[in-house]
Amino acid sequence: MLGNLIGGFIVIIIGVNLIGTVANEVTAAQAGNVTGAASTILGLTPLFFALGIMSVGVALAVGGLRNAGLV
Repeated sequence: MLGNLIGGFIVIIIGVNLIGTVANEVTAAQAGNVTGAASTILGLTPLFFALGIMSVGVALAVGGLRNAGLV
């Protein structure tokens, strides 16, 4: 239980710190020779990165509640 909490918080902290870097790199990549649908899909990368980080938080909360017997 404690290992899951520590691991989850580490993933969240690292992910939150990297989201700015991911957004900057996507912007730099879009400034290159990327047009049309490829540019749109590339622009969605930070969104899906943030959704992945949020899913870790939700899984952490649900796991904690399940272990406590509340879910």
